[in-house]
Amino acid sequence: MGNAVLYVRALLFYVGLFAFTIPFSILALILIPMPSAVTRSRWVSRWAYCVLWWLKITCNLSYEVKGREHIPNTASIILCKHQSAWETIALQAIFPPQVWVLKRELLMLPFLGWALWAVGSIPIDRSSGREALKKLVNHGKNRLKRGLWVVIFPEGTRTAPGARGKYHIGGAWLASHSNSTVVPVAHNAGRFWRKSSILKYPGVIQVVIGQPIDTTGLKPDAVNKLVEDWIETEMQSL
Repeated sequence: MGNAVLYVRALLFYVGLFAFTIPFSILALILIPMPSAVTRSRWVSRWAYCVLWWLKITCNLSYEVKGREHIPNTASIILCKHQSAWETIALQAIFPPQVWVLKRELLMLPFLGWALWAVGSIPIDRSSGREALKKLVNHGKNRLKRGLWVVIFPEGTRTAPGARGKYHIGGAWLASHSNSTVVPVAHNAGRFWRKSSILKYPGVIQVVIGQPIDTTGLKPDAVNKLVEDWIETEMQSL
């Protein structure tokens, strides 16, 4: 398939993406008074289903999930490989209602940033060091207590297929200090939705959900190593 066709399909996808984002962002603001954070997040996450449907229609890009049986029944922490923007959308359709740990600058984005704020995402200033970890634990515990899952990309930034970023301690730190279950996730979205490119290549993204990790009694470094070892080993077969 030529790049011209891929560009046209990608542009159609982004038109739909913006069209879906605006009303769902407004919905997120309208639903702020709703007492149940889980219900509010569930309504807003319907945005992800619409976007993934449109991605399949326009770019012939879909996904398969292996390991759904590993998803716990209680709110947990998702530590996921980060290769593209795709997983930030798809995790909302794969897992129960959730919030994300993200750069605070993202809250400044029109519509999308407003929605991220409205659903209770956790903005972090990475330059503040231990203060950022303290804030992450305080807000993370609050979200987990309210029944919301917490999504963290331990590498912090997107990596190219085959690359391995540094696994930062934040997600493991929250898990260890809250005695929460961690669910590791690996995927190969970067092969189809590449960093710094608007092109979307047709195919089927493979997502693998690992067995839950009980962090009770584990130090953050130990949790981080378990997650990194599992994800990077799984990536070799994707």
